[in-house]
Amino acid sequence: MQQQGVRSGRGGAQERVVAGVRSGIIEGRHLPGEPLSETALAFEYDVSRTPVREALKQLQIEGLVEIRPRVGTFVRRPSRREIVELFELKEMLEGMAARLLASRGSVPILDELEDNIERSGRAVAKKDAEGYAGLVHEFHELLVRGADSTQLDTHYRTLMNQLAYHRLVSASLTRPGRLGASLSEHRHVLEMIKAKDGFGAEFAMRDHVRSSERATLAADDPLVGGAHLRKGP
Repeated sequence: MQQQGVRSGRGGAQERVVAGVRSGIIEGRHLPGEPLSETALAFEYDVSRTPVREALKQLQIEGLVEIRPRVGTFVRRPSRREIVELFELKEMLEGMAARLLASRGSVPILDELEDNIERSGRAVAKKDAEGYAGLVHEFHELLVRGADSTQLDTHYRTLMNQLAYHRLVSASLTRPGRLGASLSEHRHVLEMIKAKDGFGAEFAMRDHVRSSERATLAADDPLVGGAHLRKGP
């Protein structure tokens, strides 16, 4: 029994490191190319280096870090081509989510989307790009959850981890006029969903993702966009 407890404790430590480092990469606390020290992470999470090492292996499988033998571990920087390909998958999955949600009719999550749009409007009016970036993430999460598809949700979350989406959204919002345009696109998607127009909702969502992709790729360095917004002018 004691051995089982030890194994469970190690597994829990590894999961805690995986979740923490993953979150740090996605939210921009660990930037692309940044080295990740096993010793520093072990100290930060108050664990031995063994669960840290296993956690970094897991994050390499997820595409978030790169382990270079005899050199070290670094936050992975996706190529421009990879970002484009990931956006193509995002367009497909979120377009499908919008269509599925539209087919469900009047479900409670529509009220949450309406509330999100209202709060987003206030953020845009105040030109609060950082606050709006969080609301963008929430809108897309609600949309996928509203599709009520376990497989879609699973593949979507894997994709979002690889895409480090929060950083990319933040980068896209630095483009002139993008705040208002993004909000208008969200409103149009929700209008199509509420009208139960599945194909219209899918096309509107796909258009929105393509617009976001164009704005992201036009940024100077889309992978550090989140850090730019947090630092301010």
